[in-house]
Amino acid sequence: MGIIIIMLFSGLLIGCSSNAEKSTVGNACLDSKTCELESENTPMEINIDKLEIYHFHATNQCYSCITVGNYAKETLDTFFKTELDSGIIIFDHVNLDLFENKDLVFKYGVTGSSLWIGTYTGDNFKTEENILVWYKIKNKNDYMTYLKSVIEQKLAGN
Repeated sequence: MGIIIIMLFSGLLIGCSSNAEKSTVGNACLDSKTCELESENTPMEINIDKLEIYHFHATNQCYSCITVGNYAKETLDTFFKTELDSGIIIFDHVNLDLFENKDLVFKYGVTGSSLWIGTYTGDNFKTEENILVWYKIKNKNDYMTYLKSVIEQKLAGN
């Protein structure tokens, strides 16, 4: 019984101390310490150094695989020409069956036909496969609008 009371009392103290530090009224800080805490937790703007967008495919491609790659290329050429020309965005079709591409295939963890985005931020590198493009190949405008939005979010640090 004594252990339960101690645990309850400890939980109450922990809960009270963390709530007190974060108290605000509307958007106004109650004291300067709270304001300092909030400013430390404000998300910082992330600067993207580079995006790599790769259409990985096999030697023999089906219509869907070809379309995913062609629409990605057209989206980039239409909406991100400046970023492509400056090297902020890199795009390429990569045959995952070729030996000379094995390092890139390994780096991205590719197992089949796919569209991948690699994001470089400072010393960090993150890869992400975008599977939703496959559901959009029946409508080129939807595909391009969707991929444009994804790339804009990545460039904004999201």
